[in-house]
Amino acid sequence: MALVVQKYGGTSVGSVERIQAVAQRIKTNVQQGNSLVVVVSAMGKSTDTLVNLAQQISSNPSRREMDMLLSTGEQVSIALLSMALHELGQPAISLTGAQVGIVTEAAHSRARILEIDTKRLSRHLNQGEVVVVAGFQGVTCRQDLEITTLGRGGSDTSAVALAVSLKANRCEIYTDVPGILTTDPRLVPEAQLMAEITADEMLELASLGAKVLHPRAVEIARNFGMPLVVLSSWSDDPGTKVTSPLPKPRSLDGLEITKAVDGVEIDTNQAKLALLRIPDRPGVAANLFNAIAEQQLDVDLIIQSIHEANTNDIAFTVAQDALQKAEAVAHAIAPALRHNPKSTEEAEVMIDNKIAKIAIAGAGMIGRPGIAAQMFRTLARAGVNIQMISTSEVKVSCVIDQAQCDLASHALCKAFEIDSSTLPITTSSSSSEVPAVRGVALDRDQACLAIVHVPDRPGIAAQIFGLLADKNISVDTIIQSQRSRIINELATRDIAFTVAQDDAQIAAAALNELAPDIGCGEITVDTAIAKVSIVGAGMVRNPGVAAQFFSALAAENINIQMITTSEIKISCVVAENQGVKALQVVHTAFGLSKKV
Repeated sequence: MALVVQKYGGTSVGSVERIQAVAQRIKTNVQQGNSLVVVVSAMGKSTDTLVNLAQQISSNPSRREMDMLLSTGEQVSIALLSMALHELGQPAISLTGAQVGIVTEAAHSRARILEIDTKRLSRHLNQGEVVVVAGFQGVTCRQDLEITTLGRGGSDTSAVALAVSLKANRCEIYTDVPGILTTDPRLVPEAQLMAEITADEMLELASLGAKVLHPRAVEIARNFGMPLVVLSSWSDDPGTKVTSPLPKPRSLDGLEITKAVDGVEIDTNQAKLALLRIPDRPGVAANLFNAIAEQQLDVDLIIQSIHEANTNDIAFTVAQDALQKAEAVAHAIAPALRHNPKSTEEAEVMIDNKIAKIAIAGAGMIGRPGIAAQMFRTLARAGVNIQMISTSEVKVSCVIDQAQCDLASHALCKAFEIDSSTLPITTSSSSSEVPAVRGVALDRDQACLAIVHVPDRPGIAAQIFGLLADKNISVDTIIQSQRSRIINELATRDIAFTVAQDDAQIAAAALNELAPDIGCGEITVDTAIAKVSIVGAGMVRNPGVAAQFFSALAAENINIQMITTSEIKISCVVAENQGVKALQVVHTAFGLSKKV
């Protein structure tokens, strides 16, 4: 007999008929020999209704009272579902988050789970009952018994946390879609169902707009190795499996309060190439990386910073043994990229083989402002200057001077309480087993902020991003330009980054106050952007993925404003009005409209 935790979203229990259908599914599952804990969200749009009621009473209701109010939505669902099960002759009991023993931190509206006391759950399961649990909610320590909610996607988080605490065989997330698709089917009707996806890939996609599964739930599943399946409550299709690596032994105490960073990675076998002052027009990145791919060269980090006038910079890293070929390609293509073929002032090629890449990685970084700032601050205190920055949802990578690698590694391990640094972690599967690109995501809710002429010295990035963290602003893409300008006899670079549109003006105001202290130039804000990203564990050691991505955009005359990468993700910032088109053409370019 398997112990299974199931979660049903709001649309799955949005009406009496849907609740009865879910009850029948649950009974059938029990008859197959399974023992079930069922986590349920509030019915349909009932949470929105409660929020609207609160807003009619107060324009700024307290977080505590909002938790008290919103937690009632799930209580309606669990009571009705338990009644429906009783009508089918299936023993069941409904329990709130407090009754089931979900203990959280005292942070109203965004609490994280500390522990789950499973004694009562186990007792009801041993009696043959289905336990129907209110998702999205918990309670603080036993003295106060304050009701808390877990924030958006909280029912997913409740379900996976319960599965981990009960040592369940698997956790099933039921939604109104057949599983996890290769992209948003509202924008690309040809999007296909994935049979499986890794937890790391899902973390990248979940935070880039794939709203089927919340990142916090994926983080817990990944950390504890919990098998996760996303299915439709409207059909019997097999859905999508989310696979996780074998986990390190972890305590269930402080269940969701994991360390934000669980690894420091170093790679000294890297060399950097940069093409400076290349034309800012569609096709330039495609031409460069097509030429690189023709030589079967693996590219690691790629960054393209904000444009200046009509030119841009692109920098990338390769393994040391690939440097000679990559350098030859860069020098060969540079003349073709010059505005004036006779000019020597444009499309300069810059080589540096004395670099190292150092990165912090961890699923706990998602949604926690200040992690990148802490990394930059730590490096600054150690006197380590940052040459390149590239970010993803679960990793921040910096290129530094190779001679400072050990110093940087020791400092970061100490700051993030990591035992020792490791080599970069790559997929153990061959490229033939894992698709180069698993899915494509579009984010149209971001804004780009650019700061020009930032002094190129340790500590400046830490000041900038530490200030934003203090304002509780999460930063997504961070890019530092390769081009250096001398201003008042000081070397300067430009820094660009993206934040949620709602945070853009707050961030700009804060940075304008900081500007005189750090001596930087103008700060600009661009809200008319979109970020299109490809994700796939198979792009490791698979030359040509970046070139294919850039070529698809160039073919539609879509200009790339910024590029940033990690091992399993490449993101491009484009104009907002070209975002949907970019998503569609990239999805087609990688053959994702075919069944996978």
